[in-house]
Amino acid sequence: MLDEVSEDQLILMLYALPHGVLKMSADIPGLVETSTNLATLVMTENTIEIGTSQRSSVESEIEDAVTMVSCVFELGGAEIETSDGYPGWKPDVKSEILNVTKDAYTSLYGKVPEVKAIHAGLECGIIKEKYPDMDMVSFGPTITGAHSPDEQVNIASVEKFWYHLLKVLETVPER
Repeated sequence: MLDEVSEDQLILMLYALPHGVLKMSADIPGLVETSTNLATLVMTENTIEIGTSQRSSVESEIEDAVTMVSCVFELGGAEIETSDGYPGWKPDVKSEILNVTKDAYTSLYGKVPEVKAIHAGLECGIIKEKYPDMDMVSFGPTITGAHSPDEQVNIASVEKFWYHLLKVLETVPER
């Protein structure tokens, strides 16, 4: 499908393209802060479209990763189009609502919850962009295989989450 020069350019771009973890969180051990990945490559009769995804909990790190990826494509002679993704959301380990949420869980279930941060696009980034001073936490039922044909929700965890949410709403301080 490709002439030899185009084939070489494509292979060189793909080899040079950063893929994977770019930076780990300094605040939360083991948490990926910034990453990039090759998501899609679609060849048609006249074009090759390469899709990538950059994620970070820090907005400036997303912009830097997009620039890094764009530079590889620009050096390879490709046309570049970018689109908006999820904005970054950096969890606040000293958050008041996090403490309320942890206390509600402990009072309901008699044990301290395991608090984790994940490296994914969350609605919290979109909300935080509009309301930068909002204190927020993300929690929910147990989901496995997200965004795949194997996606499942643990039914028992939905009921547990519901009662936890109600307890948080009952105990959240008014401002």
